[in-house]
Amino acid sequence: MTGVAAVAVLRALGGHGWTIAAAESLTGGRVTAALVDVPGASAHVRGGIVAYATDLKASVLGVDARLLASRGPVDADVAVAMAEGVRRVLGADVGLATTGVAGPDPQDGKPVGTVHVAVVTPDAARTIELALSGTRDEIRTETVRRVLGLALEVL
Repeated sequence: MTGVAAVAVLRALGGHGWTIAAAESLTGGRVTAALVDVPGASAHVRGGIVAYATDLKASVLGVDARLLASRGPVDADVAVAMAEGVRRVLGADVGLATTGVAGPDPQDGKPVGTVHVAVVTPDAARTIELALSGTRDEIRTETVRRVLGLALEVL
């Protein structure tokens, strides 16, 4: 399913002449992998950054440290800031971001399955909060599917 969505995202990017990059936390590179699994992805994919540790969201992606301190890494505004940051750092037109709690334990008072995904383009910024269930792997896989789906909606 993610392969079909990745193909559709890359086709939509081609229609705009845009490039894409992903900032990933809980997905650990799976979004970028789904995109680069598509033959010809190099025409649009700039790369990805796995900022799994909270401090990397600030130091690498430029997420405001005060935002991270006040709300924690699992937050809609953090997801948008991650997507904006990866656009800037990797020179992409479109930024995707994933942040959340895949388990096995809650994090910063957020239950397992709480996920925020974001898509930022030159024209728009969108984020959605997800309340997912399942195993750690299922939550991570569904997060990839949902961020690619959101990218399709925005594009």
